[in-house]
Amino acid sequence: VQLQASGGGLVQAGGSLRLSCAASGRIFSNSALGWFRQAPGKEREFVAAITWSTGGTSYAESARGRFTISRDIAKKTAFLQMNSLKPEDTAVYYCTARNPKTLSYTMRSSYDYWGQGTLVTVSS
Repeated sequence: VQLQASGGGLVQAGGSLRLSCAASGRIFSNSALGWFRQAPGKEREFVAAITWSTGGTSYAESARGRFTISRDIAKKTAFLQMNSLKPEDTAVYYCTARNPKTLSYTMRSSYDYWGQGTLVTVSS
């Protein structure tokens, strides 16, 4: 599976951005696609994930209520709609995917494939 992330950019605090993650290759029905982010000098952290077949979602506390993850099965693309952005959301956002497994979505090491990252900068 190859992943191509896009949609990052510069936005003012309170604004919105929509990230896209286009996948190629085989995606199993119980696979999950997710987003992690890494701010300068910090660890890469979980943001959100979605189960490919059921559309079930999981969010980090920092994202819940502001971000929405979704997917278009026909286009093999996942999206991260980010609203009410804050300066602390500034980071490189990475699209990721994993084959079916029962591990927590928040576990970075459980993911098998990673995209190249897209930079989101939120100005105050």
